[in-house]
Amino acid sequence: MPKKRSGGGLSPTQQAAKFLGVSVLAGAVMAGIAVPAFGALGLAAKGSVEGFDEIPANLKRPPLSQRTTILDNQGGQIATVYSRDRTVVDLKDISPYLQKAIVAIEDARFYEHGAVDLKGVLRALNKNAQSGNVSEGASTLTQQYVKNVFVEEAGNDPTKVAQATQQTLGRKVRELKFAIQVEEELGKKKILENYLNITFFGQQAYGVEAAAQRYFSKSAKDLEVQEAALLAGIVQSPTRYDPVNDEAEATKRRNVVLQRMAEVHDISQAEAAAAKKKPLGLKVSKPNNGCITAVKDSSFFCDYVREVFLTDPTFGKTQKARAKVWNQGGLTIRTTLDPQAQKSVQTSLKSHVNKSDKVAAASTLVEPGSGKILAMGQSKPYGYGKNETEINYSVDQKMGGSNFGFPTGSTFKPFLAAAALEGGKPATQSYPAPYQMPYPDSVQACGGKTWRNSENAKVENEDEAEVGPYPLKKAMALSVNTYFVQMLEDIGMCPVVEMTDKLGVVQGNGTKLPEQPSSMTLGSTGISPLTMASAYAAFANRGTYCTPVAIASISQQLGGEKKSLPVPKSSCSRAMSETTADTINTLLSGVVDSGTGQEAGLTDRANAGKTGTTDFRKNAWFVGYTPNLSGAVWVGSATQKVKMVNITIGGTWHEKVFGGAVPGPIWKDAMTGALSGKESPSFNLVNIPDAKDRDKDRDRDDDNNGDDGDDGDNGNDNGNGNGENRGNDNGGGTDGGQPQIPTPTFSIPDEWTIGGNDNGGGNGNGGGGNWP
Repeated sequence: MPKKRSGGGLSPTQQAAKFLGVSVLAGAVMAGIAVPAFGALGLAAKGSVEGFDEIPANLKRPPLSQRTTILDNQGGQIATVYSRDRTVVDLKDISPYLQKAIVAIEDARFYEHGAVDLKGVLRALNKNAQSGNVSEGASTLTQQYVKNVFVEEAGNDPTKVAQATQQTLGRKVRELKFAIQVEEELGKKKILENYLNITFFGQQAYGVEAAAQRYFSKSAKDLEVQEAALLAGIVQSPTRYDPVNDEAEATKRRNVVLQRMAEVHDISQAEAAAAKKKPLGLKVSKPNNGCITAVKDSSFFCDYVREVFLTDPTFGKTQKARAKVWNQGGLTIRTTLDPQAQKSVQTSLKSHVNKSDKVAAASTLVEPGSGKILAMGQSKPYGYGKNETEINYSVDQKMGGSNFGFPTGSTFKPFLAAAALEGGKPATQSYPAPYQMPYPDSVQACGGKTWRNSENAKVENEDEAEVGPYPLKKAMALSVNTYFVQMLEDIGMCPVVEMTDKLGVVQGNGTKLPEQPSSMTLGSTGISPLTMASAYAAFANRGTYCTPVAIASISQQLGGEKKSLPVPKSSCSRAMSETTADTINTLLSGVVDSGTGQEAGLTDRANAGKTGTTDFRKNAWFVGYTPNLSGAVWVGSATQKVKMVNITIGGTWHEKVFGGAVPGPIWKDAMTGALSGKESPSFNLVNIPDAKDRDKDRDRDDDNNGDDGDDGDNGNDNGNGNGENRGNDNGGGTDGGQPQIPTPTFSIPDEWTIGGNDNGGGNGNGGGGNWP
């Protein structure tokens, strides 16, 4: 049993042997000599050489992970993201003071010895033996660099990091073998450059450039002698010598480095003395990492870009491969975000909805013809505190959005109309559209299936005076529910499915739309604002749909080389004929001109759009466009539990919220600012003759106008319901009172229903479901 000193612990010789054994043994081996003093280790030189030779001499030096910079479409910085904050610089861009300081304090004989400093090993052995503890190490800068390479290769895997830093003989021998290889391949100057770029300086700063910026807010090339000494001193123990948290300890360590620089004649004793008297002079810049720090209120867009990178096969065949590239960093990502449009969206949202309101708002702008996402924002900021959220309400669940998206109400009706027109229905198509009617007994679905109204469910318009017949133009402007239910009965659901497939319309959870009348007419299905804005952009683009894109280009700087990476491209395809699109544009121009969207209409350019309000006013939408910009605005509760009646939003009290009110003005202001100074093209409108129908030009709130504040995508309202689509309120719906929850009068067969039921009164997703 080994002997211990009084008080416990190993003897000085044993401590030194434990700390230095491998280095001394290997140094002796490489020098071709045997050192008798190390016989106590119980290792034969010959046997050690054989084991040493078996280690592969092929150190893989992965490119150092660096920060990634995300830019807008004008080249302005949005955010920096990184797994390790590092900016690799050449040796010529590092202060000579810092180069000398590191060598002086870490390995003063760096330029005189090889991979192993045998003289330094013996000196350290003697000093540690005399002191009774390990007070001095013997690893050279080259050996330290190799260890850091192991750590870098381990990445953020805690198990691999532990293996890379474990104090074992095997790791030390392996480290030594690779250090010899590195000395032969790189030379002293390159080793020093690599070491200064790889090592950790505390405060999340890796490499000297990040450290100089973190502690002094200046470049590494501009460091003065006392600043260089401080950084060099941190390396030995970034926690102990952290100048931010312990200025006194950091000052002592800095002065030790300055004195050492004087001892090795890098500076004079007078220079060292003068530098010691100076204050630390910190000018700390906080770590600026991640989308939460994004400027221009673009955190959610930044996060969307990250999700695109991690999920799109363009950046790697597997999730692991994509994550490796992202964490390695060194990327400069130029996005499609337009700073003018982004500012306009956020300004509009903030002016209409407060972050502390019971409801939230989200808006996304897309460029027709290119699919470029120009703006993406919401009223609740990105974060983890009160009235903040990490959920991006504008996108699908897989991209960081809500679980299901949000029911769209009558903003879905243009898709049905487009399907009917594409199938040959005339733009003057008229239907009886009574005030109230049962859903059709049966509606043809895809694959030979049939939906049947086994519960004798009914649908109705806003009030008893809302009676047809209506032509399409008038029905779209006033959003007449029974008209579109009759249209669906006429053409069947499969044409609508085919149209929405071509327009990229899916539920927020990524699944196809359910084939049921409430989804295909009255927007009971949850969809994201980005999906709606992109689909409507196809109308603006005369029938050609383009998939949305957020990344314009990517370059990567690694290992001194810069290369371009492929990025996802928008895929454009024809969803409908130009005639159909032009007809929809004409119909929706009427909505903002004289229909339910008048409050949203732009006065200085051609524009079109559609309002939408859902069950119990839990969601309100406006989706609209000009020939060169498409945008969607959603207002509601992410939990789908807030009924927007008798509610204050943005400091303004609303008796009833509907698509043309709160979302409409948000859209108008956002579009106005985004398009300021931009060209004002026109639509290719078509002539749709007005039918001789009864005068129905009365005051209206929204797609349907009544008094009770309830609106469900399906169901009955025996009171005077106000809302685009209403539920069943047998209480009459008096003003000023909370609407009653309707009692559903029928149910959809299981095979036609998606989602649960939160007593929302509608069918399928319109009735509620497990909303986010």
